[in-house]
Amino acid sequence: MAPRIGLSTVSVYPESSAHAFAYAASLGYDTVEVMVGIDALSQQSSAIQQLSRHHGVPVSAVHAPCLLFTQRVWGTEPWGKLERSAEMAAALGAEVVVVHPPFRWQKTYARDFVDGIAALEESSGIAFAVENMYPWRASSSRGMEMYLPGWDPSDEPYANTTIDLSHAAIARSDPVAMAERLGDRLRHIHLTDGTGSAKDEHLVPGRGSIGAEEFLRHLARVGFAGEIVVEINTRKCRDTAERETDLRESLEFAREHSAVGAP
Repeated sequence: MAPRIGLSTVSVYPESSAHAFAYAASLGYDTVEVMVGIDALSQQSSAIQQLSRHHGVPVSAVHAPCLLFTQRVWGTEPWGKLERSAEMAAALGAEVVVVHPPFRWQKTYARDFVDGIAALEESSGIAFAVENMYPWRASSSRGMEMYLPGWDPSDEPYANTTIDLSHAAIARSDPVAMAERLGDRLRHIHLTDGTGSAKDEHLVPGRGSIGAEEFLRHLARVGFAGEIVVEINTRKCRDTAERETDLRESLEFAREHSAVGAP
């Protein structure tokens, strides 16, 4: 059976989480991943529950508010954010919380991160899928390590992980090789694309050079049983029609290349 294909709410920004559920339902996505962010709806379990029921689209994952621009969402204490993310996931029937590794300046948080994630998984029953990140670099300079314990989750003993193809492109990291290193610890996918530039592009899959097609085919060959979530940047779309076209193209790409036996 092919994995479910979900839509991240961040894929419709600057439109709201409510619009994301509407797009997901109308285009035929199986699930939605909720990015907890500055959109007030995304911070409220009750509001997300109502959207999910109204549109008939379940929530597959909650993305914890650990981006730079969400540093003050749900307070500033990082473990508190993760606990609230687990509570939201449980309330919504989602089994996964996506989380980024700590920034270097979050030294205390970073020191206890690996063991703390394992403890949270045990206490909450929710999988905390740690996402691959990337070195920060200018277009022509060497990268600086901005994450601790590091940007590559295959270097640590996390039980559950996420591969984001745009992040792999920035890091110039082979996502198939990373998936092979992770094995059955790979729980979650952010399907997108990138060209290898220093920018986190989050292109429609197939419009970059990271090899999204081959990555999906690899997942199909090994029987990946986790969630595949489209996480693209549509901020430059001129109107809702163009945004809908990008979302539809991404879904069709995912279905075509994640099917077992795809050419």
